[in-house]
Amino acid sequence: MSEYHIPVLLHESVDALVVDKAGVYVDATFGGGGHSAGILSVLNGNGRLIAFDRDEDAIRNNTIDDPRLTLVRNNFRFIRNFVLYEGYREGVDGILADLGVSSHQFDTAERGFSFRFDSPLDMRMNAETEVSAADILNTRSREDLEKILRLYGEVDGSRRIAQMICGYREKKDIRTTGDLYEAIAPALPRQAEHKFLAKVYQALRIEVNQEMKSLEKFLDGAASVLKPGGRLAVITYHSLEDRMVKNFIRTGNVEGRLEKDLYGHVRTPFRSVNRKPVLPSEEEIASNTRARSAKLRVAEKTGEEI
Repeated sequence: MSEYHIPVLLHESVDALVVDKAGVYVDATFGGGGHSAGILSVLNGNGRLIAFDRDEDAIRNNTIDDPRLTLVRNNFRFIRNFVLYEGYREGVDGILADLGVSSHQFDTAERGFSFRFDSPLDMRMNAETEVSAADILNTRSREDLEKILRLYGEVDGSRRIAQMICGYREKKDIRTTGDLYEAIAPALPRQAEHKFLAKVYQALRIEVNQEMKSLEKFLDGAASVLKPGGRLAVITYHSLEDRMVKNFIRTGNVEGRLEKDLYGHVRTPFRSVNRKPVLPSEEEIASNTRARSAKLRVAEKTGEEI
């Protein structure tokens, strides 16, 4: 598991999540199985864990042999369907989601998640889906590309970058990481080239995998299947998804829209367990640099409906 992916904020998330050692839990983002193994290690023989991952590599590389684990190859946006399908109609006791890309995905050149390799621009979490990053770069309008870069990557000069992509593809298709670099190279800041490219790649990855839509569906589903007193723990890595999670915990929707009852009281299905997000320690960041932007938010379901 450590070779496939190093779990971030492992002890902090498991300690905050598991309130009943005989309970039913969900690891919504199985990845290398690190968080799942951590949850299973504190559950007793009656505890159960359902884990999700849409990536075939994650399912194939699973090394956990435990009858308490049910591993589902599907998008975590369908959490409600599968929890009910598995027979837990009274709900589950806790749900964990680590929204980061696994180390394996970043380090496998042909997956196209990293600009460190000259490889096809794929970026699909589920290789069976139709649209790749290359498809988006070669078919979307300048306006769409600008919007993707601005909203999902907060890319400076997103209009100029979109124009450069459109100009380049008039001469040849953008199919590889090298093609994309060549297309936008004149706009890359010399002192922060890697940081700039990371934002561009983040924006494309989010669009390819419809990550924001999936996150919203997941949060709605998680709220519906958690028991009162059950806990939701989410690890985020960038401001857009963290804002959505923070809003959802505070108001029950990702927009942060306050809903009030007839008496003017704000209704929310959750209560924050940690007033501020839990951050990785300096020691963890030193051993795993991909943890540096992680934030863990934990909430408890109140039983109040929106």
